[in-house]
Formats: sequence, structure tokens, C-alpha cells
Amino acid sequence: MENKLYNTNIQPANRLSLVNEYYFSTKGKEVARMNAEGKDIISLAIGSPDMPPSEETIKTLCEEAKKPNAHGYQPTTGIPELRQAMANFYKKWYGVELDASSEIQPLIGSKEGILHVTLAFVNPGDKVLVPNPGYPTYTSLNKILGSQIINYDLCPENQWQPDFDALEKMDLNGVKIMWTNYPNMPTGANAQRSTYEKLVDFALRHNIIIVNDNPYSFILNKEHLSILQIPNAKRCCIEFNSMSKSHNMPGWRVGMLATNAEFVKWILKVKSNIDSGTFRPMQLAAATAYANDASWHEQANIKVYAERRALAEEIMKTLGCTYDTEQVGMFLWGKIPAHYNDVEQLTEKVLHEARVFITPGFIFGSNGSRYIRISLCAKKEKIAEALERIKQVFK
Repeated sequence: MENKLYNTNIQPANRLSLVNEYYFSTKGKEVARMNAEGKDIISLAIGSPDMPPSEETIKTLCEEAKKPNAHGYQPTTGIPELRQAMANFYKKWYGVELDASSEIQPLIGSKEGILHVTLAFVNPGDKVLVPNPGYPTYTSLNKILGSQIINYDLCPENQWQPDFDALEKMDLNGVKIMWTNYPNMPTGANAQRSTYEKLVDFALRHNIIIVNDNPYSFILNKEHLSILQIPNAKRCCIEFNSMSKSHNMPGWRVGMLATNAEFVKWILKVKSNIDSGTFRPMQLAAATAYANDASWHEQANIKVYAERRALAEEIMKTLGCTYDTEQVGMFLWGKIPAHYNDVEQLTEKVLHEARVFITPGFIFGSNGSRYIRISLCAKKEKIAEALERIKQVFK
């Protein structure tokens, strides 16, 4: 059939002019072309865990999927077994009591939750506080939905924690939500109870909702903190938690949010009009995964990531970058040498000469413009090979 281009007057919605295609989507196409040319790019860019979930998790999925009555629509609220497993997880690891029937909402990943929470609480034109640097989706989705984005700075001098003196000096009229993410991505800054205490106090005094994104507290991190541990946090805070990183389940798309029952009802009103419940066997398998013991997390995540992290640190040193050794999470964040005009001068050299894909920090905001991020989501042998390639270029 002949392909023809037709001239029409059809135009996309105006909101598309406010955002660009996601960086890893566009750059991924370039990397795919290079691989097609036989260049064998090693990707140390995306945080997609390459290890499997626990054996019990996979066994549950397979067994449940064989049942003839397992394939129908499921409730948007999630099945009781999954909600209870989520509540048990918060009690066991964070010491937080949650009502499984009313204070938890399963999600198809935290990214989806950003959309639902924004739709539930933010009118077009309302303000949202977004960290700089921070996860790009906080910015892009709020732009699409018509929010007024107010960036607040995270800086190394303050351990990448919010500057509350600076926040108090801002015009906070009309601010509905403050997005936070600890342990932090991309910087690796760990959660601090003192920060959580200040956030809850700040939110209550200014009638702002804190949405804390908490998917990294099990990665190279034995201290498990939640903002919901702080007294009165449920009154003003929503916390996301994802199985993608902590349980090696990024493609399963299972996450959750926890907050007070009224907030959950409002969010469910949005969510139930957008999607349906997750496949029942997957929910039951996720419930199994939430019961993983400490030894699984130690062997499956902490030990493996620690070995990879040592190699990533050698890459940073080879590139002349400086980094904080106290970082947690599945990335390593480092500052580039002063002699580079911009970060892409370094990352493009690494990509095209060493054939290694690492992430330039500018995609996370202007405060990341002099930084790179290395993902630990590649086999140790691959990271070691990437190190050798980089050594050959940066002798």
C-alpha cells in the first residue's frame, strides 16, 4: 500500500508544547541506532533492576495464573490480600501502623501515582513545589496538567535537603503540594528524620500536602525511614512506595501510596475513572514479595549493589569526578571537573568514544547541570568492562 502524507489542519493539544519527549526515550533511540551499527553500547543510565524477584514471588504468580477464575477484572482498590501485605510491610520495616482497608491505595507504579495525586488535589494554575534537582516526571506531569511549578533548591552544602529558611521566604499562597523524594534520586542523599519532622511542621503551618516518594530505602541502605513515622504526618502527607527497586520488580508495575483515609478516597475517585485493577495473580505475587525477609534484601540487593558500587566509584575517579561516599540507592552521583564547559561535553565523549551511556545531570534540573549519574543496574562484569573502556579513553 502506498504511503501518503496528507495535509490537514489537525494540531496536537497545546499542552504538548509545554513538554519534550522523555530524555531516556529520545536518547534511547540514538543508543539503539549505535547498537544496530555494531557499537555495543554499555548502558549505565537507567535505573531498571536487572535481577529477578524472590523465587516465592515468581512461584506464586505462575501458580495463581493457572487458575481458571483468576483472569477477570479486579477492583481498583486492590485485593484485600495485597493491601494487608502492604500494611504489614509498613509495620515491619518502618514501624508505621496503617489501616489496610482505608489508608492504602495500590498503584500501577509511583509514576502513575504522581498523575492521580495531582488530579485529585491541584487545580490548573495552582502552585506545586518541585525539587531542583529532582525526578523529571514531577515537572513534566504538572506542566501537562496546568500546575504552576515553583522550584526549590537542593544543594550539596545542605546535604541535598530542603532549605527551610528559603522555603519560608517564598510566596506560598496557592501552593497545594510539595514533592519530596528521600532517599533522594538523583543525588543519593539519605532520608533524615529531622528533615521529615521539619516537612510535617512546614506542611501543617502552611496547609500544604507533602508527597514523599520513597522507593530507595532498601538499596544500599539499612536504615528504613518513612515520613509517616512522624506524629501527625498522616494529616498532611502522602507517601509513595514502589516494588520496582526494593523487590526487583520494575516491569511488574506495582506500587502503593499511604495516607489518611479521606485523601485515599479522593485519589480513588480519580484513579477509578482512569484504570482498572491489576491482574489478580500479580497482586497475590506482590503480596508474597512483601513478605521477603531481611536475608533476601541483604543477598539480593545490598550485597550485589555494593560490589557494583565499588566499580562505579572507580569510573567516577577515572573521569575526574568527585562524589559523596555516603550516598545510598542504586545510582552514583558525581560532580564533573571544572575544565568541562558543560556536562554533555563529558557524557557525549564517554558515549561516542568509550561506548558507555551515562546520564547527564541537567535532565534533573539546573542544579544538576555539573553532575553525572551512573546506574548500578548492570551486571558487575558489564560495569567492569565499562570501566576498562573509559580508562582507555581517559588515560
